[in-house]
Amino acid sequence: MTHFPQVHPQRRSPRIQLGGSVPALVLLEDGQRAKAKLQTVSVTGGLLRLARSLSQGDFVEVAFNIQGGPVRGMAEMLNPVRAANDGSLQPFRFVALGDDDHRTLRMAVDSITDRSFQGIRSSQWTAPKPI
Repeated sequence: MTHFPQVHPQRRSPRIQLGGSVPALVLLEDGQRAKAKLQTVSVTGGLLRLARSLSQGDFVEVAFNIQGGPVRGMAEMLNPVRAANDGSLQPFRFVALGDDDHRTLRMAVDSITDRSFQGIRSSQWTAPKPI
């Protein structure tokens, strides 16, 4: 079954900052491929570093490996931004993900954000164990 990520206007999806350490492959509609580095990712989209930007509105397939396994999904490219160094930074939003891809992505984002969360979520709170 396919998952269609929805953006919530009042609540931004948690993001993982990867700093370009994750290679990504972008498959264009015409069959061409572009190599990229994944800078940031969330369950609704991400940010890629590309040698040259793609057109805003292009529908592509984005594939990458993160903690937990591979993720492959259909995405829409958003407005590119020229990078300080070479190439460009270009955000994208997922428009469709397979259930396994969505689960892998959700688990990776949740595992990172749970570790960096400083407060306590009441639904997940348990009494501390005696030492």
